[in-house]
This record gives sequence, C-alpha cells and structure tokens, in this order.
Amino acid sequence: MQVDAIEKSYRRWAPVYDLTFGRITQGSRILSAEHVNSQGGSVLEVGIGTGLALDHYGPHVRVTGIDLSAEMLREAEARARRRGLRNLVGLSQMDARAIRFPAAAFDHVAAMHIMSVVPEPDRVLDEIARVCRPGGSVLIANHFAGRAEGWSKMERLAAPLANLLGWHSDFAIERVLGHPKLRLEETRQIKPFGLMTFLRFRRVEG
Repeated sequence: MQVDAIEKSYRRWAPVYDLTFGRITQGSRILSAEHVNSQGGSVLEVGIGTGLALDHYGPHVRVTGIDLSAEMLREAEARARRRGLRNLVGLSQMDARAIRFPAAAFDHVAAMHIMSVVPEPDRVLDEIARVCRPGGSVLIANHFAGRAEGWSKMERLAAPLANLLGWHSDFAIERVLGHPKLRLEETRQIKPFGLMTFLRFRRVEG
C-alpha cells in the first residue's frame, strides 16, 4: 500500500478501530506485552495505532510508540491521559521505513498487525532489526495468508480491497522470515479463529 492510501484508510478507521479490528487483534498485543513485562527494559511499538497495548505494559517498562497516522496517535495520546500512564516515554508520527532513533536503542521492538499494511515491508523489517539491541526481542503479529484454516477463499476475495480495508489479506509469512539479524524463537496462532499469528524473534549479531 502507498502512504497516502494508508493515511486515508486509518483516518476512516481511527474512531472505530478499538471496537472492530482492535478486538480481533488484542490477543497478540497482550501476548507481546506479557513477554516484554517478563524481561523489562524499553519497548518501541512500531504502528502503535490507538494504543491498545498500553494498558498491558507493566509500570517498570518504558514504552515509546510511533505511527504514520496522526489520527491514530491522537487516540493513543487520549488513552494515555485517561489512564494516567507514567511509563509512556513518548508518541511520535513517523514512517516505519525510516525510524528516527539510533541503532540498538530499544530492548524490544513490537510490530502488531502492521507488516501487511506498510509499503516496503522489507525496509520496515530492516529498521526494526536496526533499532533493537543485540539479544533483544522483536515481536511481530499479523494475519498471514494460508495460516488460518478455512480462510483461504476469503483471503483471495479480500485481496483486491487492500486500500479500502487498510491491509493485505494475502500477505505471506515468508516476507518476515529469514532476516539475517532475526532468529525465530516462537510461533503461535492467536484466538479467535487462529486468524492472527504471533512471532517472537531474537535479535542476533550480524
């Protein structure tokens, strides 16, 4: 998807995201936050959206979020204010293909349900690996084609509607596997329906 299409799509979805896609995708956000909480340190959420994961991070975790959509960030900022969250370091509008943080700046990087949305996902994955310190965790959740039993026909039918839906239903898992700096350590299908896949990588030297 192109940047303008993404911005238009998420401008539409921002007011209702929590009640629609948010509910379907929340399981993987909770799983990601649980892993980060068990390790501690700092986490960068790439594509933080409306901040649905913010409630699940422990007070000992330093959270930074970026998103391309100003509308989504406004929702996340409002959530943080309502909850009085003190572990949120900052929220910034940023293109995930050019993350404006130094190398190895974070202990963990989470990318929840964005890899089938962003243009040039290979560049985004490179940036995610760059800003995660060696030994740290990269946590990716997404819907990947062919992973959810019985949904292949629906994925094919939805594929031409990518710009309207805001994501590619036919996105292949192989596009996030095999990065030389990321070693896959866990794969898990997430309820409901196993539609989403959670991947946990270790950032290795390279």
